[in-house]
Amino acid sequence: MTILDGKKISNDIKDEIAVDVQGMIANGEKVPHLAAILVGTNGASMTYVNAKVKACEKIGFNSTLIDLPEETTEAVLLEKIHELNTNDDIDGFIVQLPLPKHIDEQKVLMAIDPDKDVDGFHPTNVGRMALDLPTFLPATPFGIMELLERYNIETSGKNVVVMGRSHIVGRPMSILMSQKRKAGDATVTVVHSRTKNLADITRSADIIVAAIGISEYLTGDMVKDGVVIIDVGITRVPDETKKAGYRLAGDVDFASVSPKASYITPVPGGVGPMTIAMLLKNTLLARERHQAAK
Repeated sequence: MTILDGKKISNDIKDEIAVDVQGMIANGEKVPHLAAILVGTNGASMTYVNAKVKACEKIGFNSTLIDLPEETTEAVLLEKIHELNTNDDIDGFIVQLPLPKHIDEQKVLMAIDPDKDVDGFHPTNVGRMALDLPTFLPATPFGIMELLERYNIETSGKNVVVMGRSHIVGRPMSILMSQKRKAGDATVTVVHSRTKNLADITRSADIIVAAIGISEYLTGDMVKDGVVIIDVGITRVPDETKKAGYRLAGDVDFASVSPKASYITPVPGGVGPMTIAMLLKNTLLARERHQAAK
């Protein structure tokens, strides 16, 4: 069994991007600039955004964090988005999800300029992804594809089961894995919490992407020997043996599944770091496109 070390691969990608940035600086060119909007004080969101800002600093990107209070109105948020859309210095930006319940997430995502949508959530970019056209791929699926490629995991003709149908992970993952690309060309089945005989389907899978949102849902009796496991989930599970009073768990029961797996991502340290690395890669792509358009 081989651990798919997302932390190591993400650091490799950051190092590669940092070399590109040093080249830009040496040529007197503008370095990429990533902005993030955070609304409210959701603990996980604050952690994610701070990690993104630190990653920017590490590789030489400029970064801007716009921190808005929980009670920010939808109109004010849309105005901030308009400011970033029209600011030529900003190459790409994200609005950290989830948003407070009084704000329409879909309206917010639609307001982002597709050319600056480095999260890859705008319908224009989702459509371009589905048609296999150049675009910003959603960062988590993009990171999974990169992980599979860099570990030289064979996907062509393989039976892939994607657990979960979210617009952020499940749906784009199923599209990308079925396309003609290096980490693709697979036969893909999407399952979810309403799927009948789910375990029978997962037992037939060569590769499983677990993004169903239920901690430790996938157990050893639900997989076959030699399976490749990509665990997207991350949940705080109460654990009195830990100083913090909890441990982080994925959607996969690591203890029972890992002995049967040929490759498996850990939680934490698997998919999470890759997501941030690919967001940076999208920002670099945005900067290159803006430069070419001038």
